[in-house]
Amino acid sequence: MAAAEARGGEGWREAPLTVPRALGKLPRPGKRGRDPRARQSATRRHAASRPADTPAPTWAPRAAPCPWPLPLPLLAARPDRSPQSPPAPRTRGALPAHPASGAPLSRPAEVQRTRWPGPRCPSGPRPLPAWPPCGAWCVPCLVSLDTLQELCRKEKLTCKSIGITKRNLNNYEVEYLCDYKVVKDMEYYLVKWKGWPDSTNTWEPLQNLKCPLLLQQFLNDKRNYLSQVKKGRAITLKDNNKALKPAIAEYIVKKAKQRIALQRWQDELNRKKNHKGMIFVENTVDLEGPPSDFYYVNEYKPAPGISLVNEATFGCSCTDCFFEKCCPAEAGVLLAYNKNRQIKIPPGTPIYECNSRCQCGPDCPNRIVQKGTQYSLCIFRTSNGCGWGVKTLVKIKRMSFVMEYVGEVITSEEAERRGQLYDNKGITYLFDLDYESDEFTVDAARYGNVSHFVNHSCDPNLQVFNVFIDNLDTRLPRIALFSTRTINAGEELTFDYQMKGSGDISSDSIDHSPAKKRVRTVCKCGAVTCRGYLN
Repeated sequence: MAAAEARGGEGWREAPLTVPRALGKLPRPGKRGRDPRARQSATRRHAASRPADTPAPTWAPRAAPCPWPLPLPLLAARPDRSPQSPPAPRTRGALPAHPASGAPLSRPAEVQRTRWPGPRCPSGPRPLPAWPPCGAWCVPCLVSLDTLQELCRKEKLTCKSIGITKRNLNNYEVEYLCDYKVVKDMEYYLVKWKGWPDSTNTWEPLQNLKCPLLLQQFLNDKRNYLSQVKKGRAITLKDNNKALKPAIAEYIVKKAKQRIALQRWQDELNRKKNHKGMIFVENTVDLEGPPSDFYYVNEYKPAPGISLVNEATFGCSCTDCFFEKCCPAEAGVLLAYNKNRQIKIPPGTPIYECNSRCQCGPDCPNRIVQKGTQYSLCIFRTSNGCGWGVKTLVKIKRMSFVMEYVGEVITSEEAERRGQLYDNKGITYLFDLDYESDEFTVDAARYGNVSHFVNHSCDPNLQVFNVFIDNLDTRLPRIALFSTRTINAGEELTFDYQMKGSGDISSDSIDHSPAKKRVRTVCKCGAVTCRGYLN
């Protein structure tokens, strides 16, 4: 599944943005004097405390209030001209001028209009009425918060909405270390300052750096690179030259940017999830960053033309669903769980949980899958060529619910078309909903949850079950993954891609007729019982 993930990396999901400049001229660059406090910590300090022998930014540290509203995620674009300048002449292909000020309009399609506020950036969102006096328009902002901070600092602007004030406009905090050198027996590190552009990177003496974690990461990245080059041979003292080779410094910077991108992705996943278990991201294998074309969802996303009815028509009135006639009995099946909330029915038997119409409370023993993942899981980069994988960070008992398989619900005809494309790329994300009919398929290629990254194994530790909760349409069961045995912390989670909701994993269940012949994907699970192919 994860053998051919889309590439991401630094600058993940960040769109380029042109910084609007304030009306009138910006302050001229000022001069810096010497400061005797050269030994002060470089982790957090004011620009005035920078040592005199380090180059300073070419622009002045003096702040000007942000002249445009920045209510995230909106950013106002303002024309770069003074109010006294005459209106620009119309040229062929130019937009019409504003009726009041004569400023050329640059309104994107279907964006809200905003009236230009006072001289300072507001601390929060403001209403968006009427025409702006200078043709300023609020447009969606897709860049990260760090990038916005860099742009504000570069233009000497303050904006409370993104945390840039007069107090911290000139603060310096080490984001990561880029390079290393020794000059006159003194060690120096090239520092990338958080919230500042790369053009302001400076060489700082080791004694000024109070960031032991970043120093350790720098040394670890250096050792990892050297070990890869030397193919595992021990690193000797000869490698500690007075200056790093450009290839080593480049690798260290890429690892630092990758680490930041993965942390942002991890934060995004945890913001979007609706279950108890936390999600972590880890890559100690290569320079691969977050996937660029994957969107986290918590439930099925219907494709155009497909309707999902997620409201039950009836529910139970039990006071204790474990002993009374509950929803499973009404459907003609047994209650799926025991008193320890472990599944007790054989594969192929459907699970009917209590729904929103039931009178039982949230502690009902027949509400397991609907509560989501309870375990902390880690999306990690595998070392066997299988791309991303998922491992558990805690011990999981046998026959316990682990996660749900979600994605985009499409028709079987569309699944056949996409399947041809996926097979040519060597990836597999299609899961047929064939509990009673073969009308719909779940595609987790672009939309999905943690299960998107779970790899295949011919000897898996997860089992597939069909679940019905609010949607009782037998064509659209929910797919739940339960543990088949005890899974220890740090162990990778896997399930059989050929496993059906009925528990059938025989090769006869797969159609290899000439009309539907596909490219076969080689299996890399490494199990003793490996069948050799994923499809």
